[in-house]
Amino acid sequence: MNLKSLETVLRLPNLIGLARNSTATLLLSSVLVSGAAQAELDYPEKEELKFGFIKLTDMAPLAIAYEKGYFEDEGLYVTLEAQANWKVLLDRVIDGQLDGAHMLAGQPLGATIGYGTKAHIITAFSMDLNGNGITVSNDVWEEMKPNIAKGADGKPVHPISASALKPVVDRYRSEGKPFNMGMVFPVSTHNYELRYWLAAGGIHPGYYAPAKGDTSGQIDADAMLSVTPPPQMPATMEAGTIHGYCVGEPWNQQAVFKGIGVPVITDYEIWKNNPEKVFGVSKEWADEYPITHIRVVKAMIRAAKWLDENNNANRPEAVKILSQSQYVGADYDVIANSMTGTFEYEKGDKREVPDFNVFFRHNATYPYYSDAIWYLTQMRRWGQIAEPKSDEWFMKTAKEVYRPDIYAQAAESLIEDGFMQASDFPDFTTEDGFKSPQSDFIDGITYDGKHPNDYLKSFQIGLKGDDQI
Repeated sequence: MNLKSLETVLRLPNLIGLARNSTATLLLSSVLVSGAAQAELDYPEKEELKFGFIKLTDMAPLAIAYEKGYFEDEGLYVTLEAQANWKVLLDRVIDGQLDGAHMLAGQPLGATIGYGTKAHIITAFSMDLNGNGITVSNDVWEEMKPNIAKGADGKPVHPISASALKPVVDRYRSEGKPFNMGMVFPVSTHNYELRYWLAAGGIHPGYYAPAKGDTSGQIDADAMLSVTPPPQMPATMEAGTIHGYCVGEPWNQQAVFKGIGVPVITDYEIWKNNPEKVFGVSKEWADEYPITHIRVVKAMIRAAKWLDENNNANRPEAVKILSQSQYVGADYDVIANSMTGTFEYEKGDKREVPDFNVFFRHNATYPYYSDAIWYLTQMRRWGQIAEPKSDEWFMKTAKEVYRPDIYAQAAESLIEDGFMQASDFPDFTTEDGFKSPQSDFIDGITYDGKHPNDYLKSFQIGLKGDDQI
């Protein structure tokens, strides 16, 4: 009998209590001395946990870890609770109402540097790659279409540049009307991806000036970006309040199903295999419950692997789980449209996009410093970081928030447990936390996380060097 098996036997709450008395301690010690088990994690300091999430398909690792019993395998008894919006979710992690949460990758960074609510939030687990899209209303799409090349099959050639949208935005401006677009939160991937796409097509998305009290993000803007909660995106666009939006699934596909809009590009086409959500906890919580934290990460790594294994063979089951009202609560067919490896653009134009949602492939779960630094560069580019920062500052901040050391402990424990193999993970003896320079962006610009200021200098639109608003 190994320690893992013994933990399973002792999982009932009353027996777990007994396992902490002297008799059970002697029993555990005898198992270890016998050599039947290698060194394994101690019991979690906190067993009953509450995690928050927003109703998006990329919360899937939480749902799967719960439904498949991976949390319970780690001696954790988890409650999952949908939150009203990203601000409420973050505030509840900060004040301790939630033990942790599905977060926008920019949230732990923004909070730690003090953009918005100031709090030290960390992440040791990246929840997914890709998963977002940019949708425009039917009227805007009809104006864009003459500016888009068509293939031999008569369908639009992808990826579609925002240069096809620029004449539409210019017309609105000439008529004195704002061209409004929605994104989900000021430090969301969606905000930065939408801004990146617009700027690459010659449309200025506007600056922030927090030092001057202007957090609208609309200074010098051609297109006016504002916050709309994800589930409200389609209805807000249908009402004409916004003309397009950037959001995660299923809310782009929902526009297609409702016949009110057309997704024009996915974030996979803006930046191939971009990081999206993370699992965030407060630094104070992580310091108080280190073993619990490692065990949480273990369960979520297993869930991520299950979601991707055997060429996404488990995705239909995952869609069925996510379609339940306590998780995403959208129709099965709407969620399946992207989760099962396809994506529908214009109605009837469904294309194979096997990596639209990635949960484990490409080391998706590993919290790379270079991912953190990319988000920080975009905060600086658009004025959320108002003053110039050194390359050393970017590195220091990334290391304060992203914690691959905790991830490595979870991974090594999973290998010892026999659930995973070393080949499933980066080589922790040589991994430095930086991906190789990446060039798979829609504008062809190369990103090297080790040289953030040089990267910022490569953009025509955006703050760089000593620029300030």
